[in-house]
Amino acid sequence: MNYRTLGKTGLTISEVGYGAWGIGKSAWIGASDAESVKALHRSIDLGLNFIDTALAYGEGHSERLVGQLTKERSETIYVATKIPPKNRRWPAQFGVSVAETFPAAHVIACTEVSLKNLGLETIDVQQFHVWSDEWVNQGNWLEAVQKDGVVFRPKLRERTSQCPRPHCSTKSFIRN
Repeated sequence: MNYRTLGKTGLTISEVGYGAWGIGKSAWIGASDAESVKALHRSIDLGLNFIDTALAYGEGHSERLVGQLTKERSETIYVATKIPPKNRRWPAQFGVSVAETFPAAHVIACTEVSLKNLGLETIDVQQFHVWSDEWVNQGNWLEAVQKDGVVFRPKLRERTSQCPRPHCSTKSFIRN
């Protein structure tokens, strides 16, 4: 397995990550939990150390399976998860306010649920599941992610990644 540093975080992650949407038991049906956990273990055996999940994947089911894995393994496993939009609209809709999508109370509440699902004290990479660049410097979500305590205990650095289509980027908050 090859590894690289994730941005300026200092996290050394595998170049291949495990996308855990398929183990959420909502959009992808077929694999049993036992098969999913076996696949997670095999990926760690092969050197993978980065797993991407989301609260919306099976309403936390994927996060719970990832949390089970992190308890069963001694290796360092970095976990990224995502906060679903409060209005449950994918992708972000032009003209819809950030207050409707990611109010601070929603960001905090979702983070608390994800921490419980994962059985972790901190989340290595926390992302908004949808993002619109028109939300930059708007809303009270920034207060939630800058606040020391529930959402992000370590110092954070904010990053916006964009894609070629409008309103499809993801907002990430990366542990430093």
